[in-house]
Amino acid sequence: MTEAATRSTRPWTRWSDWAEVVLGVLAALSPLVFDHTTKVGWTLVILGALIALDGLWSLAAPGLMASEGIEIVLGVLLFISPWVMSYTSMHGAMWTSWIIGLLTVVAGALSAPMANVTHRLTGQH
Repeated sequence: MTEAATRSTRPWTRWSDWAEVVLGVLAALSPLVFDHTTKVGWTLVILGALIALDGLWSLAAPGLMASEGIEIVLGVLLFISPWVMSYTSMHGAMWTSWIIGLLTVVAGALSAPMANVTHRLTGQH
């Protein structure tokens, strides 16, 4: 087994999961910076918290494939939230949702192969 494969099987070591935690925290804290309505603020806080919690789950159990899929779904939800929740006119919140949502999807897509390898090596279900 290669050093990279060994490292990806250990909890709390994958950079992509740490990135997910940071992105979630940034999304959750972004209402402190931008003008928003209560609905928009809660959308960012809730989705950001869910992204950060999923990142922590991925860090703690690196072989669980479900957490990578959840990460991608949460990233997509954050990305489409400006349209769904009607806040495309609030540019700070809108761009935050688009950028963090896209980066979350990318982090999830990049970490899925690592989680798959870990899943096969450790037999986590």
